[in-house]
Amino acid sequence: MSDTEVIQSAAERPSKGGGNIFARIALFVRQVVAELKKVVAPTRSELMTYTTVVLVFLVVVMIFVVALDYAFGRLAGWVFA
Repeated sequence: MSDTEVIQSAAERPSKGGGNIFARIALFVRQVVAELKKVVAPTRSELMTYTTVVLVFLVVVMIFVVALDYAFGRLAGWVFA
């Protein structure tokens, strides 16, 4: 959507509390379709890269949580035992 389309759609937008509900729904649907046309699906290579990054991050966070759990468990054992 270009800048002129954004201004035009803002001008088409009904005022708050007024306007035909069907016109507002139609405007919403047109805006959703315009936004969906901008979406670009990742390539297979990008998808594999993103997946690898997420899985590595997940493993790092799991190790961090396990280490904290172990440390707090040992501390609680030392304090209350």
